[in-house]
Amino acid sequence: MTERIIFYILAFIMIVLSLMSVTTTKIVRAAIYLLGVLMGTAGLFFLFNLNFLGAIQLTVYAGGIMVLIVIAILLTHNVGFGLPMPDRRHMLLGWFAAAVGITVAFLEFTRHIFVIGTENLDDRVAKIGADMLHYGEGGFVLPFEVISILLLTGIIAAIVIAKGGIPHKRPTPPSSKQS
Repeated sequence: MTERIIFYILAFIMIVLSLMSVTTTKIVRAAIYLLGVLMGTAGLFFLFNLNFLGAIQLTVYAGGIMVLIVIAILLTHNVGFGLPMPDRRHMLLGWFAAAVGITVAFLEFTRHIFVIGTENLDDRVAKIGADMLHYGEGGFVLPFEVISILLLTGIIAAIVIAKGGIPHKRPTPPSSKQS
């Protein structure tokens, strides 16, 4: 019963912080709210006794990605200014995309049977390590590589933001030769 109460508290906090993250006009606040969501996700992992995944969540996402995002934000010149509110069309499109994502996730979670193994913790960690290197059925090499591409994209985006935007190619003046 206590785990269920903790789960609902964490879920409520994560939902509220997620909504605050995407509705605020202050970019630093959005990053802090996102950090709260990532820490809440780690809390869920710890609640389900998945300590290894919780530690990875805290280390990689709440630690690494958030530091990258905050550094990119703080290196921009207009940190104190708010973001413009999106127009109604973009808001509706965003709400529609979120509703589709929530529906798909809900359908997948209700169809899947979650089984937590009764094997030893060392055996579970060894299995996770073997699955991360396995590229066949049930392997995690593809998601692992997708996450590495996501990290690389975050680094490139941080560099672009820190430099002040994407450089535009200047048009070359026409040749001054007369024939």
